[in-house]
Amino acid sequence: MAKELRLMKGNEAIAEAAIRAGADGYFGYPITPQSEVLEYLMAQKPYERTGMVVLQAESEVAAINMVYGGAACGKKVMTSSSSPGISLKQEGISYMAGAELPCLILNVVRGGPGLGTIQPSQSDYNQSVKGGGHGDYKLVVLAPASVQEMYDFVEKGFALSFKYRTPCLVLADGIIGQMMEKVELSDEKPRWTQEEVIKNSPWATTGKTANRERNIITSLNLESSVQEEHNIHLQKKYKKMEEDVMCEELNCDDAEYLFVAFGSASRICQKAMDVARAKGIKVGLVRPITLSPFPNKILRKYADKVKGMLSVEMNAGQMVEDIRLATQFRTKVEHFGRMGGIIPTPSEVVQALEQKIIGG
Repeated sequence: MAKELRLMKGNEAIAEAAIRAGADGYFGYPITPQSEVLEYLMAQKPYERTGMVVLQAESEVAAINMVYGGAACGKKVMTSSSSPGISLKQEGISYMAGAELPCLILNVVRGGPGLGTIQPSQSDYNQSVKGGGHGDYKLVVLAPASVQEMYDFVEKGFALSFKYRTPCLVLADGIIGQMMEKVELSDEKPRWTQEEVIKNSPWATTGKTANRERNIITSLNLESSVQEEHNIHLQKKYKKMEEDVMCEELNCDDAEYLFVAFGSASRICQKAMDVARAKGIKVGLVRPITLSPFPNKILRKYADKVKGMLSVEMNAGQMVEDIRLATQFRTKVEHFGRMGGIIPTPSEVVQALEQKIIGG
């Protein structure tokens, strides 16, 4: 059977993927450059297709708390926003991490800080992987580099979120959200029945029956010893998440230098890698796909093999800190990036490699 192919924006692809993945609900609020997610869902009328609920909340704060409620019922629910909107959701995200509730969150990053610009950026890396809200928690963070991955990471994100009972954040940017590419669509999956919800989410607030006690979901523990035990449990879970690290390695076998980049920046680095190799510079590319958990072991194995690594990011230098920790400072690691919505060119990346790593 021929696969269904469609030319779509990244924002449209993730919305269509949610419908086809059997999502139960989407709760969001418009903000550039991700407003097409909500607009596409509204236009598709998924309630008529699958029964999926789509609601524009009165604010980002309201949206994330609606997600909390849906997740507490064991449902597949999601939200999306862009940088300042994600900041407004941080309290709710922290509550959900503390209550161990799964959900899917999309951040189509724009330049900051503050209201900044509507142009693409990667400056929300630290907010995403370090826990942008309060407390010791981590999310699963996926970084798509194509419209196809925007689509694919919905089902993958829901799977990881439910596996580890923690929110999953898809960290994209204005390039991936707005660009159009060919997307291979999967078959539509039905939403879980209530019996399947009870089976797949035994922790959910699905009510008390003769065979099942009621569940109480909260992130509040007033007893310090109880709260500490809960935190220890969470940290063990975050350690176990490392089993699902995803990373792409290109031309690394003979590489003397490495570009390390995620999302849109990694696509620029693919061309920069070709330019550099044409000049006789043996450079490879490591693309972290899971930013949390971070591919520490993969980067560490190259620390004694290459002469240096260049972290290419559309920010002031955030992931570069994690690369230095992963490599344990056994090789030179420098950063190159553009800010404010300016996209680096392949020639700029190669020039930075020559100046900061090779000749630095």
